[in-house]
Amino acid sequence: MTLREGDPGTLGEYRIVDRLGAGGMGVVYRARSRSGREVAVKVVHAQYAADPVFRARFRQEIAAVRKVSGAFTAPVVDADPEAELPWMATQYVPGRSLADHLRTHGPMVGAELRNLVLGLVEALRDIHRTGVVHRDLKPANVLMAEDGPRVIDFGISRAAENQTLTETGHMMGTPPFMSPEQLSDARSVGPPSDVFSLGSLVVFAATGRGPFDADSPYLTAYRVMSEEPALDAVSPPLREVVSRCLAKEPGARPGLDELSHAFTTALPDVAPGELPTVPHRRPDPQPTLPPAGGPAADPVEEADEEPRPAAAQAAPRAPRTGRRRLTVLVAAAGVLAVALTAYLLGPLKGSAGTVEEGASPSPSATRWAAYPAGWRPWRTTVYAPADQGVKKSRAPETGGFGSGPNPVCVPGGGSFYCAGENALPMRVDAATGRTLWRAAARPENTPLDRYGAHVLGVRDGVLLVRETIGNAAGDDDTTTVSALAVDSGRRLWSRQVQNRYVETAVVGGLVLTPDGSAVTARSPRDGAARWSITLPAGYNCTFVLDGDRPFADCADYHTPSGARRLLFALDPADGGLRRLGSAPSVAATYAGMLDGRLVFLERRSTDPNAEDNAFVRAVLIDPAGGRARTVKLSQRQDGHVGLVQGVLCFVTSNGRLTAVSPLTGKPLWSTATTLEQPGPPTTDGRRSLFVASASGRVAALDARAGTLLWESYPRAGRVDSVSGSLADPVAHRGTLLVPTPDGTLFTLDPAHPERKPASG
Repeated sequence: MTLREGDPGTLGEYRIVDRLGAGGMGVVYRARSRSGREVAVKVVHAQYAADPVFRARFRQEIAAVRKVSGAFTAPVVDADPEAELPWMATQYVPGRSLADHLRTHGPMVGAELRNLVLGLVEALRDIHRTGVVHRDLKPANVLMAEDGPRVIDFGISRAAENQTLTETGHMMGTPPFMSPEQLSDARSVGPPSDVFSLGSLVVFAATGRGPFDADSPYLTAYRVMSEEPALDAVSPPLREVVSRCLAKEPGARPGLDELSHAFTTALPDVAPGELPTVPHRRPDPQPTLPPAGGPAADPVEEADEEPRPAAAQAAPRAPRTGRRRLTVLVAAAGVLAVALTAYLLGPLKGSAGTVEEGASPSPSATRWAAYPAGWRPWRTTVYAPADQGVKKSRAPETGGFGSGPNPVCVPGGGSFYCAGENALPMRVDAATGRTLWRAAARPENTPLDRYGAHVLGVRDGVLLVRETIGNAAGDDDTTTVSALAVDSGRRLWSRQVQNRYVETAVVGGLVLTPDGSAVTARSPRDGAARWSITLPAGYNCTFVLDGDRPFADCADYHTPSGARRLLFALDPADGGLRRLGSAPSVAATYAGMLDGRLVFLERRSTDPNAEDNAFVRAVLIDPAGGRARTVKLSQRQDGHVGLVQGVLCFVTSNGRLTAVSPLTGKPLWSTATTLEQPGPPTTDGRRSLFVASASGRVAALDARAGTLLWESYPRAGRVDSVSGSLADPVAHRGTLLVPTPDGTLFTLDPAHPERKPASG
């Protein structure tokens, strides 16, 4: 939907790029932050902004959404309820509403219906856990994302104990999906009201008609209050469950835990041909006994060119119903994951007993590398006191609006170097978690709510960071590349970035800085220019590395044509550019390098708003000859994607990981975890891969077989309200560093993730 005359150009730090829709209360836009992150911004109409009661309701909506965090809701990122036109930014979820989906495709059946219903149950559990009642669950407020539904629009939600804004005579809700008590006394509704709405929505999704449909909203409301629901078109097993949801008395309706079991049993099982799922079982850390007369065999080194599916290697599975019930019961996000994860994790015992506390495991005895002497798990934050430089720092009270600093860290020697939004660059001792120094911003009096930094890398004893400082009006910013001495954080040099369309990057022993129409390679130590190149004007360019071989990936996002994407091989010695003969579509996602070839994933459509826009093919480009090989994926995939140890690994927001061969497009294994909205996968370079969630939970899997090895406790400082983008966990010297969006930094012993971290 194109922008119209009068639509704002910016809201806060967000640039408006598209209009998503409009309703009686406001307009929703798609927007981008300075870092390129996409959000959905809801703006209140001017006539309602002047109404103090409506403005109070909007504040209430913001507070409600901030409380909720889960795999099937869209978390709040930013908000300004006091603006002339109040607005709220939430995570952007590509996809149409359930109402639009049903209009186009008709009623749902089979696995599609099951996934929708179980996702909605999980969403309501996340919402109710925080003491919030949604009160307007309907098809228009459910977005059909690629990896599951999202419940949105908390505009008339209410904390269960707060009755003050529900006024007599004001009907708040949508009659076909309202509960009897919502129609008779809206001030008395509680969680059972959402259960009633869920029952109505499930009937609508399964049949195309609501259980109380009538010719007018008044007659519909009468039927909700006085008549039995029309359920003849609902299949018998499902009919029994929804009829209990639609009981007139709130106390007669089932709770969400009970509904999770009931819907799992009533709805069709996994569709034929679904991938085998690795069972959730504990690892066995016993040493692999060597065969007679020879050393222990490494299963990774003995792998064929194509890894075998997990079904050929895993132990026999438990019955599907029992496994699925366990997954549903433990899939909720946030604080309640602590107790369940304690059960799932437990001490990692084998017949030889456990590794003693504090002892580094022998790499020959386990899959894990040895960690340095003197190391122990630790936990700190990006605002912890520092030994040198800016010794005290604190999160700004008005900055971030719940999104957090979202730090990114890189290793260097015996330290980690971190920075983030509203968080200054810092050096953290990798063994103890102590903050050795924190660098000052320049100018030094810059408020943190206008400051952001991103770590580029460490080269030649220099930490290179990209810093962004916003102006006081909030409508512009300045970006610089800065070099800091690793021993003290002292600023060595800075250079303002003149072209925001080209990414700043560290390539080999140089740092590339955009300077107007040129890109200049500079020495990390003193900033001296080594060479300059000119990239295509009007293109957004990023740099990717294959060892020391850099490539420039340039795309013109103003047109959907794949012809507007260009790839170049870059010679780091002199800046020589060589255009490759092939390039993927402009909407393709870069996944990594495989045997010297660049691997991209293309979606079904180049339109970012297209429904069901999953990944459908891989494109492998050989830089030597510029030839491209296209591999069709045998099953559509979505979520985060990364090339991990030669395999494409897709991570969806409901915690499922799926491995696919980039050479054949065939799936290798698929494993469910209980993590909520995990980020991209990362590897320790040996036999394991890791994913982490915003709450600080981590899952470890065998990279080849997909076996789930363990899941950890949440360790973020604010597991009830975190949101934002996720940085990759960092495997370093046998340990694992995990940054979380709220600014928490902690390390794990992968051999014993249950070890409690000490304060850094």
